[in-house]
Amino acid sequence: MNPLPPSLEAPPSKGRRRQALGGRGWSVAVFVLVGVVSLPVLAVAANLLVPAGDVWTHLASTVLSAYVANSIWLMLGVGCCVAIGGVGTAWLVTMCRFGGSRTLEWALLLPMAMPAYVVAYTYTGLLDYAGPVQSGLRALFGWRSAHDYWFPELRSLGGAVGVMSMVLYPYVYMLARAAFLEQSVCVLEASRTLGCRPWRAFLQVALPLARPAVAAGVALALMETLNDFGTVHYFAVDTFTTGIYRTWLGMGQPAAAAQLGAVLMMFVLALVLTERLSRGSRRFHHTTGRYRTLPRLPITGAMAAAALAFCLLPIVLGFAVPAAILAVWAVEGGAERALNGEFLSLAGNSVILAAVAGLVAVAVALLLVYALRLHPRPAVRSGVRLASLGYAIPGSVIAVGTLVPLTAVDRALAGFAQDRLGWSIGLLLTGSIAGLVYAYVVRFLAVAVNGVEASLGKVTPSMEAAARTLGEGGLGTLRRVHLPIIRGSLLSAGLLVFVDVMKELPATLIMRPFNFDTLATRTFTLASDERLADAGAPALAIVLAGLLPVVLLSRTIARSRPGGAQ
Repeated sequence: MNPLPPSLEAPPSKGRRRQALGGRGWSVAVFVLVGVVSLPVLAVAANLLVPAGDVWTHLASTVLSAYVANSIWLMLGVGCCVAIGGVGTAWLVTMCRFGGSRTLEWALLLPMAMPAYVVAYTYTGLLDYAGPVQSGLRALFGWRSAHDYWFPELRSLGGAVGVMSMVLYPYVYMLARAAFLEQSVCVLEASRTLGCRPWRAFLQVALPLARPAVAAGVALALMETLNDFGTVHYFAVDTFTTGIYRTWLGMGQPAAAAQLGAVLMMFVLALVLTERLSRGSRRFHHTTGRYRTLPRLPITGAMAAAALAFCLLPIVLGFAVPAAILAVWAVEGGAERALNGEFLSLAGNSVILAAVAGLVAVAVALLLVYALRLHPRPAVRSGVRLASLGYAIPGSVIAVGTLVPLTAVDRALAGFAQDRLGWSIGLLLTGSIAGLVYAYVVRFLAVAVNGVEASLGKVTPSMEAAARTLGEGGLGTLRRVHLPIIRGSLLSAGLLVFVDVMKELPATLIMRPFNFDTLATRTFTLASDERLADAGAPALAIVLAGLLPVVLLSRTIARSRPGGAQ
């Protein structure tokens, strides 16, 4: 049969034209978002081109080796602790039934509300030589000085590992629990029919399927570990972060500080790249759509007691003990004086900032990750990774990098308004709430990206293909197919950003509007003045502000399982 002449060939269908335009639209949206989010990172990276003089020679001959060694040991210690604690507790409360397991589902999230530096202060006050523990031991056994007995040194690398692990394991717990809840019963039942006992099924089936979520949680915890300043500074542990602060603020060398930050980013990028390369070509989505209520294995006796103790330990050490000490300090410092008319304003400022930043970060992360899923081209993938680099940079550095583009935009707008309209509009973005939220999103976008990416990675492509065959476009597929499946993980990512913003201090101090305070800045001001008792009340308020979202989110995640009760 002769082909039809060109004049009689059917024109491209509207669906194909719409898909082509939609594909270009997603790519354009990604590059625009990446450009906006990456501006502060690029502003900091521009300092890499500035000669640092003899500063690097001085650092290499004095403290650089200590920065590298302490940072590596800190990463290894915290990584192992949060992986074991987060995955173990998530599996026990999700797949096992024992006394108190329902309460532990949300209680295990409580340490997320505790800033690491606050926990460091509380345990130092409790366990230091002049604290009640050592004082009580000396009185009980008749010891006269520290030479008469041995007591572990809290202000050390091991102490920093312990304190950070207490408050960072919920990163792994939350994402691992969401991953276990999204797993199909069919896979677990198939392993049982092949002779796998519960422990073996966990190691060989459930844990490998949850690997992207676990890896994302560990990566977030390690990024937070490398970015921490308060804990390591208070414990006198020299890391890259303390080096950046000393070089930038103490030595007045921003170029050398930015170069140290680049080395810090290399640590994080090497960590993420190693995990991704180790996956190879393996995929982690489910090939079945059969979901029903997960069977919870009942355990009793000694096993139940051991499971309860394993889950209670991080709650007691990471939340109950520090909260009790803060409560005592608040009472000693006069809680009625601290909780005056300004308190509601401080709490409102903190909660609103955290909520807005969480919503914006999750929305941006969802668009970036979904665009990468639709168009996994190297350019799109590189853009998403570039937009996630902010989490590897300390908050104060991000704040300074944010001020550069915002100041340039403000000057351009002010010049235009003055020249063309004769108006004097002043600064619109610099020192504003919008600028502060922008800094938060740049800083914590990786938190949302990792959570969203781990959840979307488990949605089988066949569901997306089925939606496309029924005429849905990219946005419709996202709204009707993906969002109902991954809403629990989206809420998890949003809560991670919310809690991080509530605790964020350096960026808030630099970027906040004039005469604008939050709970974190008030706590920092009081602690800097050595008024720890007075700092107890606002520090407790930071914790209390995060409790209700933690409980509600845990219940929402539990109800969000496909096929479960709504």
